Amino acid sequence: MAAAERLPPAPDGGAGAPPDAAGATPRTSAAPAPGPLWRNRDYMLLWSGQVVSTLGSNISGIALPLLILAITNSPALAGIAGALATLPYLVFSLPVGALVDRWDRKLVMFLCDAGRAINTASIPLALALNGLTIWQLYLNVLIEGTLFVFFNLAEVAALPQVVPQAQLPAASAQNQATFATAGLIGPAVGGFLYQSIGRAVPFVADAVSYAVSAASFFAIRIRFQEARPATARHLGAEIREGVTWLWHQPLLRIMALINGLFNFTTAGFALITIVTARAQHADETAIGAIFSIGAVGGLLGSLLASRLQRRLSFGQVIIGSLWVTALSIPIYALSPPILVLSALSGIFFFVGTVYSVTMISYRLPLIPDGLQGRVNSVFRLAAFGFIPLGTALTGILLERLGVAPTVAVFSAGLGALALGVTLNARVRTAPRHSGL
Repeated sequence: MAAAERLPPAPDGGAGAPPDAAGATPRTSAAPAPGPLWRNRDYMLLWSGQVVSTLGSNISGIALPLLILAITNSPALAGIAGALATLPYLVFSLPVGALVDRWDRKLVMFLCDAGRAINTASIPLALALNGLTIWQLYLNVLIEGTLFVFFNLAEVAALPQVVPQAQLPAASAQNQATFATAGLIGPAVGGFLYQSIGRAVPFVADAVSYAVSAASFFAIRIRFQEARPATARHLGAEIREGVTWLWHQPLLRIMALINGLFNFTTAGFALITIVTARAQHADETAIGAIFSIGAVGGLLGSLLASRLQRRLSFGQVIIGSLWVTALSIPIYALSPPILVLSALSGIFFFVGTVYSVTMISYRLPLIPDGLQGRVNSVFRLAAFGFIPLGTALTGILLERLGVAPTVAVFSAGLGALALGVTLNARVRTAPRHSGL
């Protein structure tokens, strides 16, 4: 299962920045009333690049655990790979958040996509040379995860500059629709390419998609941060400023903890789905189709998220999302057939998308632009820092205990989380934003 917040984010600076056009100006809160998103040229360019990149990531994303299981026949080793992919959040989030508040966010995103294209291309190259090992794949996922940290924090911090506050829910929902659509198409395509054409092909497709996304930044004119004077400050002091700001925002502090525990209990359910399907003799194409069918739920969630935010309170959306997930996950313990696995995936994608859009669009307007990278890095560290442990633990429990006991452990934890959040008065009574 994807993380609960999946996005699916510096002062000007950095040597040589091809993505920034001369004379570009940042969007400010004083901008006139916005038109529809599709008329925002810079947002549509940013979004289009991410459509291609996200599709490529979903194509290779289903192939990676299949490749590891084919090489090692070990769910535990596959779980370790998933943990390594998110481990960089634990190590790098805080300094990276401060750095993307110093650096040119657009340049950071461009370099990350270029780096990820090269990194992913090394997998099919190693396969062609018959030299691929589990250790290289571990290195690949570590590099991918590290570059994702830079890209993700820069992207989230940049979004309020690319679209005005009133459009943040719509932009967040459209981004989540991108994830959902790519999730609908990518796994089925990836499973088919892996099984029918060759193990290397999904990774070639992903490398090309990163290259296309990197090229899109050359056409974007708007800056991704407000202009502010460069000042020589200690990195540790800047990190503390972000930590302190978030610590004095009780609701945001609670939101970060909720995300972390939610992600811990659900991080390994993609692996549980694959292991359950393989036990029923499903082939790679069928496994890809499970996630593609499930992604329909994510697409519906992205289409309905903004409407749900207008009709329901923040607390109602978050609490409802937790309870729907907590009551659905135990079904895995019954070894459900393929169609039920697909339906469960649809439920989780729907809930996860609504949850993510609500969390992101609620949080971003509260954070000053000069602190976006640092505050989001602290938030994401708390939210994503539990994922490596959850993913690795899932793989170990699957290998040693089997599916049903593993599901029981995480179901109990998620049920306790849902109950605790339901009883939390700050979440239940969270006020609405004036601009949302």
